[in-house]
Amino acid sequence: MNNQYTPVPVEFQDPVRVAVIRTEWNSHISTLLADGAIKTLEAAGAEAELFVVPGAVELTFAAQTAINSDRFDAVIVHGCVIKGDTPHFDYVCQSVTFGVTELNVDSPIPVIFGVLTVLDEQQALDRCGGPAGHKGIEAAQTALSMVAFNRSMS
Repeated sequence: MNNQYTPVPVEFQDPVRVAVIRTEWNSHISTLLADGAIKTLEAAGAEAELFVVPGAVELTFAAQTAINSDRFDAVIVHGCVIKGDTPHFDYVCQSVTFGVTELNVDSPIPVIFGVLTVLDEQQALDRCGGPAGHKGIEAAQTALSMVAFNRSMS
């Protein structure tokens, strides 16, 4: 069974600008995700601007700041949280998930959740162009679809 997301191609009358925010933490993963997103956005004719923050918890603040700038049609957040031996994983995942959900409820633009929450590094790598797809590319496709949806509601 193929569970890969296949987006409907979207064409835009007006330019699309997307903020792509990635973490420094686990940067070997978050960079792959952000690079995939940026290449996909640019191939679709959208403008992408990259921002980097220290860790996953800071993604929510950065996304809110990008929203408040009124410069973007969507925001994508990328990071990678790998489970360790302490409950830190649970707290970080809950914080960033809740934060992005709250932003989506309150924001006039979509915030796309591109944070990997995995048990080990291999699972993350598998999601950066490996057997589990490329979650950075999928996030960009989702952002474009949501911008189209948002514009259709105007």
